[in-house]
Amino acid sequence: MLQIFKKYRIFFFTMLGFGIIFLTISYQLLNPKKSLPIMNPSDVNPEMVDSTVQYKSKNHIIDDFSFTNQNGKTITQKDYEGKIYVADFFFTTCQSICPKMTANLLDVQKAFLNNPKVMLLSHSVTPDIDNVAVLKKYAIEKGVVDSKWNLVTGDKKAIYGIARKSYLAVKTSSTAEMYDMVHTENFILVDTKKRIRGFYDGTKPDDIQKLITDINLLLTEEN
Repeated sequence: MLQIFKKYRIFFFTMLGFGIIFLTISYQLLNPKKSLPIMNPSDVNPEMVDSTVQYKSKNHIIDDFSFTNQNGKTITQKDYEGKIYVADFFFTTCQSICPKMTANLLDVQKAFLNNPKVMLLSHSVTPDIDNVAVLKKYAIEKGVVDSKWNLVTGDKKAIYGIARKSYLAVKTSSTAEMYDMVHTENFILVDTKKRIRGFYDGTKPDDIQKLITDINLLLTEEN
């Protein structure tokens, strides 16, 4: 038997190598690696996309921004460089969907509290009311962790523009509506390359669990 093995050892090792390759390929085919889609305006429900970017089918990223957070600090895209983050739009006096959305974002904050690669970014859509002092009071009351979650205010046109054209949060049917109230339940998941990777209903617990799962998937993908 040993003599036979020595004589045909090259053949045996070759067949073993082919066998390992076959099993590896079979496993990958049967268990494909999960990956989140990269969302462009043309992939999104047209009702949620501003007409100026509606037909863009590739290379959509979040535009540069500059806002002021609850501590009076200027927040730009530099603060989110290399981060996975969740963006949303709210206002502190909202009594309808915002309290539930904030509570659900607190769950996301808790899930990734010790992971510096994940952050949150909430834009006030009533910046004339939600100044730094108001945002700070709101942040303290809700349990916002400053190092994890920025509540930002700033120029209304800039906030509404980025909501409609970058985050694809709300569609307008005319230029006159461009700065009407942005009131959306959407949470937007953004990857480290500033690309949108998912939309989630911020009022639904099931969507929040999916968001947390998808963030973990992105963390694996980024590694």
